[in-house]
Amino acid sequence: MKYVVLIGDGMAGRPLKELGYKTCLQKAHTPNMDRLAAEGEVGKVRTVPKGFEPGSDVANLSILGYAPSKYYSGRAPLEAAYQGIKLGPKDIAFRCNLVNLTFKNSHAVMHDYSAGHITTDEARALIKEIDKKLGSKDISFYPGVSYRHLMVWRNGKEKIKCTPPHDITGKRIDKYLSKGKGSEILQKLKNDAVAILLAHPVNKERIKRGLPPANSLWFWGQGRKLSIPKFRDKYKLKGALISAVDLTKGLGICAGFDVLNVKGATGYIDTNYEGKAEAALKSLDKHDFVYVHVEAPDEAGHNGNIENKIRAIEDFDSKVVGSIMKGMKRFKEYSILLMPDHATPIRAMTHTDEPVPFVIYRNIKTEKRGKRKPSSYSEYICRMKDILVFEKGHELMDYFIGG
Repeated sequence: MKYVVLIGDGMAGRPLKELGYKTCLQKAHTPNMDRLAAEGEVGKVRTVPKGFEPGSDVANLSILGYAPSKYYSGRAPLEAAYQGIKLGPKDIAFRCNLVNLTFKNSHAVMHDYSAGHITTDEARALIKEIDKKLGSKDISFYPGVSYRHLMVWRNGKEKIKCTPPHDITGKRIDKYLSKGKGSEILQKLKNDAVAILLAHPVNKERIKRGLPPANSLWFWGQGRKLSIPKFRDKYKLKGALISAVDLTKGLGICAGFDVLNVKGATGYIDTNYEGKAEAALKSLDKHDFVYVHVEAPDEAGHNGNIENKIRAIEDFDSKVVGSIMKGMKRFKEYSILLMPDHATPIRAMTHTDEPVPFVIYRNIKTEKRGKRKPSSYSEYICRMKDILVFEKGHELMDYFIGG
């Protein structure tokens, strides 16, 4: 048996007046996902337990079969794991965004959590300069992908309240500055970074081109090193993982997967969808399980862009789901799990914690617990009766693998 998990990050949402009170997922043309829903088992799952912030870290940890209440340690440690950054027992990793702030009536406003989706090459130059000027024996900065970077604080403070920048788009930042013991150090780093960033040739060139400069840092998602059992030991399957973002890749590293890099995978609407599907199918020659994560719908949700979210969902359906369905025909027995990790509604412009719809499709006859068959794949599944329901998200993987 071969197992494939297809994650459309943030694909779920809420009804929009502009779409006739449909969601982006309902509005999008998704014949491949619709077919899986019509022929497979459908249900709803709570990937974010009560009391947890609805992040991709918690949700994907849950989907892979690990109870967040037992294992979750923070977002940044996952990204550090992928980058090969060694964390000591007292080290704290922070996510460090390059952001663009604007000013209204002398107040700083979070204009863009991604600094205009700054390129990786541009961002790398900026973070290297920041590390050169602000790094020390206790503080180190590490470049990542696009706007996503890391800061490691040796013997640092963990219990600081930080707000994700994508949660406060368009809002004054003064109410969302980090709080708690040690927060003054983070604030000083942010203040000192402003002059360094604005003086850098990368930002001067961006301003000339009419692009938003990366004029500030934003720290969040902190935590200590993650330690979880290997997926292969837990489920007796050799796994691979494909994603464009360091968070998901880091989770794969911690779970013992072979993390496969795909050229042109950006984490945005211009990502190499076909390349991800092709890599996933090829990986099944040597692996029993592959986890395919596509970030694009989530990014569109954070940006509040209806058109881009629909486009990302349709590209995911045609170029990933459709390609996988076609390619899996060469295997005698296989199972596909299709779902978002969480919802990212257009109006909220951030993650929310409501249950999300999933589909399990198997090409072999098995006893099916869910009796209802929807005509399409959408959030409507969560309102149906006689479907599979998993209140504890980490139990879904047990069912998917064990049947």
